[in-house]
Amino acid sequence: MPPTRWLAGYRPLLAVSVPIAGIQLAQVALTTTDLAMLGGMSVRAIAAGGLAITLYNQVRTMCVGTVTAVGNLVAAAAGRGETRAGTDQLDEQARTEVRDTVRASFLVATAVGLLAALVLIGLGYALAWFGQDADVLALARPTMLALAPGLIPMLWLNVLRQFAVGMRRPGSLLWVTIGSVGVNILLDGGFGYGWFGFPELGAPGVGLATTIVQFLNCFAFLLILRRDDHLAPLLSAGFSRRELPTAREILRLGIPISLTYGSEAGITSVATVLMGSFGPVTLAAQSVVNQLVYIVYQLNIGLSQGSSILISRAVSRHDRPEVTRIARQALTLSVTAMTAAGLVYLVAPGWVLGLFLEKHPPPEVLSLAHTLLFFGIAQQYLKGAQNVCVGLLRGLGNTKSGFRATLLGYWVIGIPVMVLCGFGLGWHGPGIWLGLCFGFGATAVLLLRKFAQELASTPTLSAV
Repeated sequence: MPPTRWLAGYRPLLAVSVPIAGIQLAQVALTTTDLAMLGGMSVRAIAAGGLAITLYNQVRTMCVGTVTAVGNLVAAAAGRGETRAGTDQLDEQARTEVRDTVRASFLVATAVGLLAALVLIGLGYALAWFGQDADVLALARPTMLALAPGLIPMLWLNVLRQFAVGMRRPGSLLWVTIGSVGVNILLDGGFGYGWFGFPELGAPGVGLATTIVQFLNCFAFLLILRRDDHLAPLLSAGFSRRELPTAREILRLGIPISLTYGSEAGITSVATVLMGSFGPVTLAAQSVVNQLVYIVYQLNIGLSQGSSILISRAVSRHDRPEVTRIARQALTLSVTAMTAAGLVYLVAPGWVLGLFLEKHPPPEVLSLAHTLLFFGIAQQYLKGAQNVCVGLLRGLGNTKSGFRATLLGYWVIGIPVMVLCGFGLGWHGPGIWLGLCFGFGATAVLLLRKFAQELASTPTLSAV
């Protein structure tokens, strides 16, 4: 098949997935630049900052899960309205449903964000029970305190994203992404290093910079949507008792997704805590490689959510071949993206690691990071496949199987292998990452099998 024709077949999925991945990368760009700026301070700073960022990403990921189903609810309401109207325009009933969903989503996002901020702060003190270095913890706690308030605007941004994607008008975030990275670097330098006459706060200043940029990102994307004549009339932040059932529905669908995402992020957090028990050098190498893998992972999140939205629409049309085609495309694009990233790691490992390490890092940190990078390549394929499958199942209306699969794959298989290889066999850091690969691989197999079973047994899908 000619490349242009091949690309045309993938265009609907790419049109939805790429903007989602763009917002994800905008979020990760903040913690990525944070980690790079911390790397110029000291090994202690990057170890503490990496620990804080890992736990922040854990909490952030679970928060995002609670509002992920908003896109599916908006898409379903829009689809029903278009069907009733017989055109691509929404009838008044659908417009009301979408507005109610948006208002309820903002309520859920605000409440969840406040709770999550308190949890993140509490985790900074709970880490003392897990054998972490005292000096690292003393620096990680104020960094987590500075990052915590940013969870609220981050969730507001995700509500706006899900609303726009559900309406199939995700908008362009390229300039927002570029701008947020630049502003974050300047604020990192200001609060972290004392540039421009700012107070030099060190690692906590880097966390504060990220929180400020989260508010700016949310405001910028809101302005983009407000300029869209099709979306602006549907945006509403007010709330009344009428939206309470919708808020409960968002939580009913979102909590299993949050638990699935949390379980997924949780195994990485456990790995980070276990790596921290081997000392600051191991934790610094872990922080760098984990962030590299996390950056590329955002492409899979875009494919997962994009394919989920398209499958929801295909299911409403009872179109089994379309569901199958979307699933194959999502998995193919995931493998392609992970291969491209893996080749960069293999060809230029020193360059990619150098983005996060000081100019002359300790040799032991650099050596371990090189080793972990090979495990990171394998992990990208496995972690990406299982996340895409979670989205495919969500498109079929199944938000619970993902959590069950992660419980078995991560906690019954992955973590025991970590402990056995890392501590029992004395392989330390590489043993922990081998356990991560086992956990993600087992979960991917379970979810692929479940999606095939679910597709075959869904009665609302026709065979042609």
